[in-house]
Amino acid sequence: MSLIRRASFSSLLCSSAFMLFSQSALAQAGMPQAGTPQAGMPQPGAAQPGAAQTGGLSRTMVGKADVSVPGREAVVAKVEVAPGSRAGRHTHPGDEISYISEGEVDLLIDGQPPRTLKAGESFVVPAGVIHDAHNASNGTVKLIGVYVVEKGKPLATPAP
Repeated sequence: MSLIRRASFSSLLCSSAFMLFSQSALAQAGMPQAGTPQAGMPQPGAAQPGAAQTGGLSRTMVGKADVSVPGREAVVAKVEVAPGSRAGRHTHPGDEISYISEGEVDLLIDGQPPRTLKAGESFVVPAGVIHDAHNASNGTVKLIGVYVVEKGKPLATPAP
């Protein structure tokens, strides 16, 4: 595993661990946590509106918490790309750190050569960078995405 991939995977694991531990701390403090219905907030387990979803892509939030950077939050989502589908060119209002748990995907990040990534690999997309993912296989690609994004903005926005 390359140094960049190791660092990316480490970032993903640290972010996921943060989410798990912060949820526990919030529960002990009696504060709302992901999964607790809150007026006007997207709920875990629900596909996210305004998340640049296409017919072949689904993004389901599984956790959400504040981070140490003012005005930012971490969102953990299960992402699936159907066989033969594209995610569609889009951006995020913060960094995306994703780990491919199943399948193989062609990742297209503006300004970088296309890459084919397989289960067990990870990638990082910087804030605001246009990117797309294409599943050319016959099976569904599954990812775990951690997004450290600006609060109050859509998780993803379609790009030209």
